[in-house]
Amino acid sequence: MSFTNKVVWITGASSGIGEALAEQFIRQGAKVILSSRRAEVLEEIKARFPEQKDNIHVLPLDLSEISTLEEKGKQALSFYGHIDYLINNGGISQRALVANMELDVLDRIMKVNFMGTVAITKSVLPSMIERKSGHIVVISSVMGKFGTQLRSGYSASKHALQGFFDSLRNEVYEDNIKVTIICPGYVRTNVSINAVTADGSKHGVMEPGQEHGITPDECAKKIIWAVNKGKNEALIGGKEILGVYLKRFVPNLFMKILRNMEVH
Repeated sequence: MSFTNKVVWITGASSGIGEALAEQFIRQGAKVILSSRRAEVLEEIKARFPEQKDNIHVLPLDLSEISTLEEKGKQALSFYGHIDYLINNGGISQRALVANMELDVLDRIMKVNFMGTVAITKSVLPSMIERKSGHIVVISSVMGKFGTQLRSGYSASKHALQGFFDSLRNEVYEDNIKVTIICPGYVRTNVSINAVTADGSKHGVMEPGQEHGITPDECAKKIIWAVNKGKNEALIGGKEILGVYLKRFVPNLFMKILRNMEVH
């Protein structure tokens, strides 16, 4: 795999999977644009690679501020004139029962995970269509394939990404633009710690699934492999990804399993 001099824009690049992807793309010689809300952390990541500082740009953004994202896309394009790979990784998770969840919390989840990702994509899509080249990568989740307790809003946002980007893939096929949807299972990140609860406060708990999941580096390597192969979709994780196949082939049994499963 070689991404030398390819322009890669990564959202959610300040931690977890996004940070691991950033480091690996940088090591492979890509020109990388790092985005998240935490500018100081992005600058720290950039500082780890002083020999490549001219090929790393920090572009802070907040995916919930939809009206600002078109301008962020223009800024990203101004660095190198185009984007080869857009990695839509930014997002938030959730731990709340539907009966208790405040609607403005659901609105925030949908804005960040779905509308923010759509807005970022639309900000660079015309450039990709004009160049007849580009690759859009969306970090979804196995929760985009089925839903469990406590994750209704998160699962809804990931299902929305699946449908939207499946449609987009068909629309831009003739423009030589690829769309890859990545569905990770458990990855050892702070996603459960940072998940929002019913009132929007932080969950603050490292759950067993995350704690024993694959490492962000391992996940990032598998994502990059899938992107390099031009995969339409890739499931990444441990035994939890079997749930996708159980739902497809034995849906009633799978629903029973989910109802009786201990969910954190």
